[in-house]
Amino acid sequence: MPQLSRRAFASALPLGLLGGGLIGGVPAVAATQNIAKTPVSVTPLAQIRIGRFTVTALTDGYADMPYDYFPGRSPAEVEQAAVAQFTARQSGVRFLFNQYLIDDGDRRILIDAGAAGSIGQTGKLPQALAVLGLRLDQIDAVIVTHMHQDHMGGLIAGGKNNYPKAELYIDRRDVKHWTDPAKRSGAPDYLQTSFQMADEVVRLYPRLQSMDGEREIVRGVSIVDLTGHTPGHIGVRVEDEGKSLIMVSDMIFPVVHPGATDVFFLFEQDRAAAKAMRDRFFPLAASEGALIAATHMPFPGLGRVVADRGQMRWEVADWALQD
Repeated sequence: MPQLSRRAFASALPLGLLGGGLIGGVPAVAATQNIAKTPVSVTPLAQIRIGRFTVTALTDGYADMPYDYFPGRSPAEVEQAAVAQFTARQSGVRFLFNQYLIDDGDRRILIDAGAAGSIGQTGKLPQALAVLGLRLDQIDAVIVTHMHQDHMGGLIAGGKNNYPKAELYIDRRDVKHWTDPAKRSGAPDYLQTSFQMADEVVRLYPRLQSMDGEREIVRGVSIVDLTGHTPGHIGVRVEDEGKSLIMVSDMIFPVVHPGATDVFFLFEQDRAAAKAMRDRFFPLAASEGALIAATHMPFPGLGRVVADRGQMRWEVADWALQD
């Protein structure tokens, strides 16, 4: 059973929210003057400081997941919970696709690359990076938490290597699984896109580093083994100056988590392993007050697991401007 280091769970200092002063990369005043003429889209950004690191939450967009995508509960039960949490839509539970940029002033590391239009209303990550003044070829590394289409689609959108100067990090177990022809031939239709994308990622990224277990990417940025959702599902821990943030990817889904660990998501390959990891992770995170980033929680996906009268719940992290 993979072990989670207790040092993953420490507090962090919020820095602030971005996006209010920029609308689609245009100064807010100018955008207001043109509002009657030209529709604009808001590209939300949020930042916190973890020691020397600036961590920026970005989003590639959203999709609504059907209520029958959550084995362990009936569609009616999931819909009822979604209504109570204001995440219900006519076609399902509203999922965000959050990505995170880690910048220490020397290297820029992106966590996941989004769905890039392969599902729902996605494909906004390049626009979000542009608001920060960044091109895709200015990203030094991309860590892919697992090889589902909504986490790697942006790597290969348009059939090309979209991060040509980036080192790519993926757990070896996921690379093996998602490029195995036998696994692909026996997989259901809804996973075929992920298998096809995995082959493209391996072909287009010769600098791909298949990782074995937990390791440090750069000082203060390390891999956490969270296997279960996929064979090589990983998290990313950022820590410096006694502060930390752990990005847990698909360990936590809206509506059903962390209140229950016996509810799954349709795409999970090993439900028993996913449940076992959540059974261990949620209580530890709650006991340590861990600051967590989760891909599909409402933007910016930052919060904590809290034990409340014997039940686990998600507590959105407070935000405050820091000098």
